[in-house]
Amino acid sequence: MPSEALSNLAKIGKIKAEPMNRAEVDRMLVMARKRLEDASFLQISQEGRFTSAYNAIHAAALAALRWHGYRSENRYIVFQSLGNTLDWPANKWRVLDAAHQKRNLAEYEGFLEIEESTIAELQRLANELIADVEKLVTSS
Repeated sequence: MPSEALSNLAKIGKIKAEPMNRAEVDRMLVMARKRLEDASFLQISQEGRFTSAYNAIHAAALAALRWHGYRSENRYIVFQSLGNTLDWPANKWRVLDAAHQKRNLAEYEGFLEIEESTIAELQRLANELIADVEKLVTSS
């Protein structure tokens, strides 16, 4: 059952209600796993590994939102919705929101300054997120 918070986000147009599509959710999880694997290849630049880890997180977070019957065009909303889709605490999804801000600086201003520890943290959170989405999908 979707949370009241998700319903309210739909009412104000931040997300769109759309019937859950299990095949789409499964494809997103496959994509998340592949992007996470890409993030572990040390021969790829730090920027590439950061982007891969970030994209893994986005795919998994979107899979959780889609599981609940919603879609969003805004990446930050997908991350902020994790408190409602997976019961993730704010301290976890705020790390993802900060990564989103770094990603935006890279995409729109050509500036990306990251450290190896940031990539490692994103990889750890991506693993947790993928596992939590898989639990959601298999328990329902």
